[in-house]
Amino acid sequence: MNKTEFAEHLAETMETSKAEAARWLDAMIEGIHTGIKTEEGVKLAGLGSFTRNKRSARTGRNPQTGEEIKIPAKWVPTFKAASQLKEIVQKKK
Repeated sequence: MNKTEFAEHLAETMETSKAEAARWLDAMIEGIHTGIKTEEGVKLAGLGSFTRNKRSARTGRNPQTGEEIKIPAKWVPTFKAASQLKEIVQKKK
């Protein structure tokens, strides 16, 4: 399911227009983008937690030449699924 299909699903579920559902979805994504920058991140019950973690600097290797390269430290987004979401994934149809 892509973003457009998800917005259509929201529109049906919320009994609203597709445009309104798309605006709601965009606002939610923007909220996650803003919240992930904080130390607490974003925690959505039943879905999971969006946080950021610091990845340490390390030495890597160029696969084409075999030359060692330095990979700088950086922040990366992480998502940890809630137990309820994990249970849904494990259930068979």
